[in-house]
Amino acid sequence: MLNANNMLDNSTWQQDLDTLFARISDHYVVEENAFVSELIKLIDGKDEHIERVADKTASLVREVREMDTAVDTIDELLQQYSLDTHEGLMLMCLAEAMLRIPDKATADALIEDRLGPADWKAHLGKSESWMVNASTWGLLMTGRVVSLDKPKDGKPSGFINKMVNRMGEPVIRRAMVEAMKVMGKQFVLGRDIDEALKRSKPLFDKGYTYSYDMLGEAARTRRDAGRYFDDYATAIRQVGKTSRNLGDRTPAPSISIKLSALHPRYEFGRREQVLEELVGSVKELAKLARDNDVAVTIDAEEVDRLELSLEVFRAVYESDICRGWGHFGLVVQAYSKRALPVLHYLNRLADFQGDEIPLRLVKGAYWDTEIKESQQLGVDGYPVFTRKASTDVAYLACARFLLSDATKGRIFPQFATHNAHTITTILEQANHTSRAFEFQRLHGMGEALYDAALKRAPEGTYCRIYAPVGAHKDLLPYLVRRLLENGANSSFVHQLVDPKVPVESLCVHPIETLRQFDSLSNPQIPLPRDIYGEHRPNSRGVNLTINSQYQPLMEAMGKHMDTRYQARPLLAFEVAEDPAQTHEVTSPYDRRQVVGSVQWTTREQTERAVDAAWAAFPAWEVTPVKERADILRRFADLMEEHLAELMALCSREGGKLLTDGVDEIREAVDFCRYYAVRAEEIFGEPTELPGPTGESNRLHMGGKGVFAAISPWNFPVAIFCGQMVATAVAGNTVLAKPAEQTSIVAHRVVELLYQAGMPREVVQLLPGDGPTVGSVLTGDSRITGVVFTGGTDTAQIINRALAERENAPLPTLVAETGGMNAMIVDSTALPEQVVADVIHSAFQSAGQRCSALRVLYLQDDVADRVLQILDGAMAELHVGDPRDLGTDVGPVIDEDARKNLQAHIDRLKGEGRLISETPLKPEHTSEGTFVAPAAFTIDGIDALEREQFGPVLHVVRWKSSELDKVIASINARGYGLTFGVHSRNESFADEIARKVRVGNVYINRNIIGAVVGVQPFGGQGLSGTGPKAGGPNYLLRFATEKTVTNNTAALGGNASLLALGDE
Repeated sequence: MLNANNMLDNSTWQQDLDTLFARISDHYVVEENAFVSELIKLIDGKDEHIERVADKTASLVREVREMDTAVDTIDELLQQYSLDTHEGLMLMCLAEAMLRIPDKATADALIEDRLGPADWKAHLGKSESWMVNASTWGLLMTGRVVSLDKPKDGKPSGFINKMVNRMGEPVIRRAMVEAMKVMGKQFVLGRDIDEALKRSKPLFDKGYTYSYDMLGEAARTRRDAGRYFDDYATAIRQVGKTSRNLGDRTPAPSISIKLSALHPRYEFGRREQVLEELVGSVKELAKLARDNDVAVTIDAEEVDRLELSLEVFRAVYESDICRGWGHFGLVVQAYSKRALPVLHYLNRLADFQGDEIPLRLVKGAYWDTEIKESQQLGVDGYPVFTRKASTDVAYLACARFLLSDATKGRIFPQFATHNAHTITTILEQANHTSRAFEFQRLHGMGEALYDAALKRAPEGTYCRIYAPVGAHKDLLPYLVRRLLENGANSSFVHQLVDPKVPVESLCVHPIETLRQFDSLSNPQIPLPRDIYGEHRPNSRGVNLTINSQYQPLMEAMGKHMDTRYQARPLLAFEVAEDPAQTHEVTSPYDRRQVVGSVQWTTREQTERAVDAAWAAFPAWEVTPVKERADILRRFADLMEEHLAELMALCSREGGKLLTDGVDEIREAVDFCRYYAVRAEEIFGEPTELPGPTGESNRLHMGGKGVFAAISPWNFPVAIFCGQMVATAVAGNTVLAKPAEQTSIVAHRVVELLYQAGMPREVVQLLPGDGPTVGSVLTGDSRITGVVFTGGTDTAQIINRALAERENAPLPTLVAETGGMNAMIVDSTALPEQVVADVIHSAFQSAGQRCSALRVLYLQDDVADRVLQILDGAMAELHVGDPRDLGTDVGPVIDEDARKNLQAHIDRLKGEGRLISETPLKPEHTSEGTFVAPAAFTIDGIDALEREQFGPVLHVVRWKSSELDKVIASINARGYGLTFGVHSRNESFADEIARKVRVGNVYINRNIIGAVVGVQPFGGQGLSGTGPKAGGPNYLLRFATEKTVTNNTAALGGNASLLALGDE
């Protein structure tokens, strides 16, 4: 880790580029308290310096507040409707959707949903701006109309119907659309580059300049990427033409480009493809920009893309196109712990080449996303600082390096900030150096601040305005980021112009702010490991897009890729080798590759195993629950230690992707830790029950007996472990039968379980086929119960077999079975987000998840647009070797599965129903059992006779008037596992979630990847018996209840009653 002594030392950055690049990755989640304390030491000045900066900041803030232009219209709007308020969020969501919704009925429903419940009255008259008050009055009236005038069918009528204009559109809808366009105009400089350049002229004349950003988010398809490329190219030409006509005192305007807009798969897993295709596109734009004398800046995006973006930048920068130019730059985010190492790397890059790099330093705009992502990934820490003051300190540390002699002639600093204290500190440093630099601000914000600040700056310093250009409907993602940065009550932009905020509070140095806290990291944001509390650590994950995490894992997995495993029954007694029962196991992605062999269990061995299980049950049931739970905790730790080996086996034997492999082992670990905690709660002390005085009543929980655990091949570690450990920790003995296709990884898992201290006679492994092992486990009258995950047909066979046993106790069957999972999308949904979630839900794991999406219901009004994006996104999927991070879809499990799926696909193709199909490339798929991901149109869910367990998506169009019919048809199928809704209308989503009969409903996200204890998993009807795996009630299904009543007064009176006082 960098420290205060070497952060600014020349020897730190004067190293080879590979070493510097590796250091960037090593700082990904560096320990926050230690790192921030080093940054503080670096910039901690004398008290008089801190006081001088505070005085100058106060002077700047007072001057700004006295200016007529101090409060931008958007600032006034933010003061009333910041994202801290319910109404602010309402307004944001409405703004997002209103400009996108094509059909009027859904637009009206969304207005009703958003405006009705909000407290607009509380904001009326609170602002000095007529525009904000007028908007509030309009919102209040609309909200009152919507909430007061509700007939029985729940839709606004009466008064609203009288307000319909001649066009037949409700006035409210028209007014809202116009209001959102006005709001958009505050943030967007123009709908196209020509309009933007025209609106730029007044500030060009004042000596300001611009960096134009073409609005739009990541490209999902080649078509999207091509459109963004054309927009950038057009902008470069027009900006070049304009800048040739500007006066000498106006610096040349520039263009900002997003790499994610120029390639549909700009991600680390596609590194080689990106370094060829994306680098080619950026070179073309750079050449055009150089020819037109327009500077280009690569925008910063999510931290997962940082390392890849630097590789792209370097490839373009070192090319002949950029050599000798000095106007190809990029953005660095100070909230990233890797910011300073990135600056060292870029400084060395420029040092070698001799061309100055324009570098925009920003605070960062994806903070909340990065925090959530890290918690979900289960990595060791956060890639960003958890306190805003720490980001401010990091910004000042970076600024110190950028203004030092070390970067002179190598980096041209561009400071993008709206913080008066940061600006003052930079000016204080700059006045002691002779470095040229520029400031940058956002269009629509901070005009007065920079009018005042530039008076204090060295001569020749100017401000560049970062201005979005594009259609208002593309504004929202940009707007959300800006408002999250600047719209919260705690933000500097918000407080600068708020007269209620004392000037002195805006002049506090971030170091002083941090000194008030006991911890430099924010304890209110627990580390990813601690998000579930002190008793249950989160499972440890890996971020496969970060070199320092990815490479060691690949090296560790490589050690197990050629191992030949020999699996056999692991029973309470020794089992001799039996070549007649031994079968070779090959990889589904390449049947020429042998994983090892598995020896199947015989009928006789299975019966002996049942004997041993019953013999072991009494002693195991009375084993203290803490001992049982501690075995699970040790087992979880061992699986984390053996992550690489278990992932390698999941890929080799089960055909699992790397991402799926990490998730699989993490889920198994989560099951162990979650059930350990629940077991101690349930089986620890008996529950004291209320009753009459003179007696005690206690409820004791215990095990039931012997359980058979029959698990599937699609989750050969997670579900296998979850069944096994839940049953055992509840005090039962277990006969675990893994799927025939994935017995080797099951064997390795049970070996680790024994290593953790599980007695061999308590959990036994019985690899084998259904007719031999399965029939004994479901037919033996001594089996207390079966826990099963698999097909609905098989569950019904097991149910009948258990019921037909003679002289057997009534059995327990816990079954989690298939699903006919649907997702409903209405016209308020974001098409790009829908497609991303549909691709994951339908095709991740080659569609071999019981939670996978099978039927997509698209509202007719947006169906064409969504299907167009879906087609383009499916064309970018890579089908092939699951051990390659760039693979999206691996093999199906075996030849039987492939044939069944292919027959279904061929039938639908024959009916002319194909929407899209990902092509298979023989060089990647010819030796394995692969099925091309495909999407078909069908008339309704009734058209499917049974679940198709693979990468096949069925699409149904629906009209807004048909919603009840759609839900009824989904419920009528009888399956009830997972379900998805994509809608910006909360009441619409809530209504569907209430009506649909399923176990798990997901709103505005994908429908796979349930997390233990967070989204307990399991269905109803044909999809399972319940209770949910990974939920609070699961262990109860494996337990018996015993009530013990003791008449404590029987031995001669009620002593406790007699001892009571008179109070």
